[in-house]
Amino acid sequence: MAFVTGLLLIDAPASALNNAGGVQGDVTENEVEVKAIRTREGIYPYVSAQAFRYWLRNTLTQPGSVWKASPMYRELKIAYTAADPVDYWDDDLFGYVRAPGGGDSATRRRSDPKYEKLTPLEVNSKGEELAVTRLSPFRVSTFVSLAPATVVRHFESMSRHDGDPIPYIGQFYRATLKGLFSLDVHACGTFSYRNKTGFRNLDSVRIEKAKKLANHIEDENVYRLPLEDRIRRITTLFEGLAALDGGAKQALHYTDVAPALVVMAVTKGGNHIFGHVVGANSHGLPKLKIEALKQSLAVFKNEILSDVYIGWVRGYLDDERAKLDAAGEQEAAKGNDRLFHLHPISDADDQHVEQNSPTEQQQSVEPATGIRVRIGHPRRVYQALIEDLKKPENASWLE
Repeated sequence: MAFVTGLLLIDAPASALNNAGGVQGDVTENEVEVKAIRTREGIYPYVSAQAFRYWLRNTLTQPGSVWKASPMYRELKIAYTAADPVDYWDDDLFGYVRAPGGGDSATRRRSDPKYEKLTPLEVNSKGEELAVTRLSPFRVSTFVSLAPATVVRHFESMSRHDGDPIPYIGQFYRATLKGLFSLDVHACGTFSYRNKTGFRNLDSVRIEKAKKLANHIEDENVYRLPLEDRIRRITTLFEGLAALDGGAKQALHYTDVAPALVVMAVTKGGNHIFGHVVGANSHGLPKLKIEALKQSLAVFKNEILSDVYIGWVRGYLDDERAKLDAAGEQEAAKGNDRLFHLHPISDADDQHVEQNSPTEQQQSVEPATGIRVRIGHPRRVYQALIEDLKKPENASWLE
């Protein structure tokens, strides 16, 4: 099994990307606080994994996108999608739980035209709908500030009307948010019908649909879509990550939530190998931990199936970027004993054009050794990963 394992940094210079509602005990009764973790060291603003997935889903469904979103239905205090991974890409990659209740709610639900738009569920001899569930192949962490931050309270006001303005209190912060993600590429487009929570992706209704479009792997109790279809879903997801948009308070704080820095690779296991390569220095600013990166590459070199992809926006942490370039030059001087070699991706319009570093140009007479680290703008790097996923020789990553 293979996973695309990655780390993201979101630069939030003055932001309130995820809010927690009103402040308890607020005498003004109109203050909205940002989501934050309070510790002995200080306050760490954060963006929940749920909010991040919401941003990504919205980005994926922008006009012109090929992404196939699943219809939703809400009843009382629960909501769910069609739970149909054969037809809908977000049900496939983001997982689902569809376990409708019985009794009066079932009667109301089945008479609602909106519910009829969902793929039907299997019904037992008592007329009860049977639940289907799917573990999400795409996993994401909470995005937490690298260091404690000062949460600023400031007055805002509604003043477009005649008379005195109506003041209210808002909060924002300056921070760099770090989060992790992992995509189980084996699970993408692969649907189980085992009678176990999380693994009963398909019921009898969905199996009939899968028979027409997917291959049956009987010894694994799964149906699997053709390789081309699976790759298309995966690569569209990464195109969405590259162009990520969203966040609260954008009208007032306008923050670009597309990743300023991303580190990722295709690995054999789901454990994250890059979780500690970026931290904070003594001033609370982001710091690339070169030795931690080297250790990860050395320890996990036999589990890294692809190149390592580092997307880094020029102008963001340029001093830290220079440390990586210097480490690359030091590794290049080791010749055949080097752990990795940097391979810049061109910023030219043709994202497929790459360029060698000066050191590699000088040593072009001998093949490069060590792990290839491809570095460039995050969008170029995501595109490089997408192109590698499409190569026939890498089809084993999805097996």
